[in-house]
Parts: sequence; structure tokens; C-alpha cells
Amino acid sequence: MATLTTTTAHSSIAAAKPTVSFTTPQNYATRLSHLLTLKSFTPLWCPTIITEPTLQTLSSLALHLAPSAISPVSAIVLPSRTAITAFSTAILSLTTPLLPPLGDTFIIGALGKDAELIDSKFLLSICSNIDRIKVLVPPTATPNGMVQSLGDGRGRSVMCLVPRVVGLEEPPVVANFLRDLQTAGWAPVRVDAYETRWLGPTCAEGIVEKSEEEGNGLDAIVFTSSAEVEGLLKSLREFGWDWRMVRRRWPDLVVAAHGPVTAAGAERLSVDVDVVSGRFESFAGVVDALHARNACVSHAKLMPDMRLQSFLQGI
Repeated sequence: MATLTTTTAHSSIAAAKPTVSFTTPQNYATRLSHLLTLKSFTPLWCPTIITEPTLQTLSSLALHLAPSAISPVSAIVLPSRTAITAFSTAILSLTTPLLPPLGDTFIIGALGKDAELIDSKFLLSICSNIDRIKVLVPPTATPNGMVQSLGDGRGRSVMCLVPRVVGLEEPPVVANFLRDLQTAGWAPVRVDAYETRWLGPTCAEGIVEKSEEEGNGLDAIVFTSSAEVEGLLKSLREFGWDWRMVRRRWPDLVVAAHGPVTAAGAERLSVDVDVVSGRFESFAGVVDALHARNACVSHAKLMPDMRLQSFLQGI
């Protein structure tokens, strides 16, 4: 059963086939759109950021993965799907495998469903002796979960493939992650392996246009990162909007966040969150939570004497 966090009991998804906007970059859009469709939502893709490696970031990453640079490293953390893609692309310019077959255990860390990309071919590009490599996937798919799973660093070096943020403020999650690694006794090496860029002033156009349609227009919005939230707010300002106007236009709009890190980032930007998935190793968690919320509201409408908040708390 999906875990729901409800911050506004009045919000609801009332439409028979609700329209759900989502702001993910293109490399995640197809998967999330499919999951929404499977739950009988009508997806509305409104991307606010783009995440991708660039020639500059790939060149820098390749230098960090060269034999002289990687030999003192004990672990590499790939905290996103794009980080894994950047790694795979960067090593195409290098002689592989990157490491000799003998040596201390080498850790590759990934979060949630992204770990599916780390297959035998990926591991063999790092070391011909796969037994030397430990793939670490923490049970809690958050940066803090990764730190806890890595354990005591004992002064060892860990390479962290993170984004360079362009056109937006870097969210505190990266700095917090590096700080927590240091506290746990690791020596983190930050590598800007790809870019997260704002898509520009018109990226909120799809949502603004929805306001001109008759009827409710928009029933829910899903955020999967705080950068998406900031990107949307920045574009809304270009149209003369702010988040309060969004709430006034759609007072029953349900805001769903993919995990607590995204929810905290949204709240930091003064965007109130109604639904937070307790399962955030994949996007299925937030979609299931949104679907459960919809079912709760529909059920509650059939029971007029029951308070919606009490019903939600009983799930």
C-alpha cells in the first residue's frame, strides 16, 4: 500500500479521467507518462529542465576516470540515471577495463530502479574481475540512504557524479550529500558529470494554457525533483503568474512529490505538497500514491458523513 502524506485535506482529484501534469526531463518522460496512463490518468508533459551530459562534462569525467585518477578511488556513486549514462559515454574514449583485476573491493553505488542499468557489460568495462566490484543499492533510495549503506569511509575516496546546474539555483541536496559523506569518514570527489539546465521562459506554457480551458483543466501535478519545481516557478513568473495564482485557478489541484527529498525541496520553494510517496525507488511509487489518493476521494464522496482526512489516515 502506498504511503500518503496529506498536507491539505480539501484537495481532491475529481475528474473521471484526471489530467496530471508532470515536469520531468525528456529522459524520464516516457516512463512516467506510461505509468500515469496505466492508472487511467491523462498525462500532460510540461518539462521545465533538461538533464544531459555535454561535451565539456564528458571530457572532464573522462579525465577523472583515467588510470592515474581512478586508482586511489574506492567507490563511485551514480545517484541518477543520467549519471550512469554519462559514465557509460565517457569511458568510450578510454581503454577499458578501467581497473586491474586484483585489488581491494571497488564499490559502485546507484539508487532504486536506476541500478537496472548496471549490468554485466557495464561492470566488465570497469574491471574484468567482476567479483572485485560490489554494486551497492541502498534500501532507501535517497542520498542519505546511500551514505548509510556505504558505512564508515575510513578516509577512503568516493567519486560522486553529480549535475552542474545551469540557469537555476543548485538545490542543497548535493552539498548535503557531500557533507554527509565527509561526516561518515569518506573523502568525496565531486565530478560534474552532466548538466541540469532550465528549459527557458516558456516552459510553463502548457500549464498556463490549461487555465484558458473550460472546466477544471488540471487535476494534479507531479514533481520528481526540486529543480523541476524551481524551473516551473521561474517560467510562471515570465507569464505574470506565481504559485498562489496556480492554487487560485485550481483550488483542488493535488501536488504529488516523488519522495521526501523532492517534497522538502518543493516546500522550501513555498510549493505546498499534498501527496508524498513512501516508495520512491521508482516513479511507480508516486503514481500509485496519486492513484490511491484519487480512489480515497472517490470513495469518500460516497460516504458524506465521513471526514476525508479521517478516511485517508485509515489507509
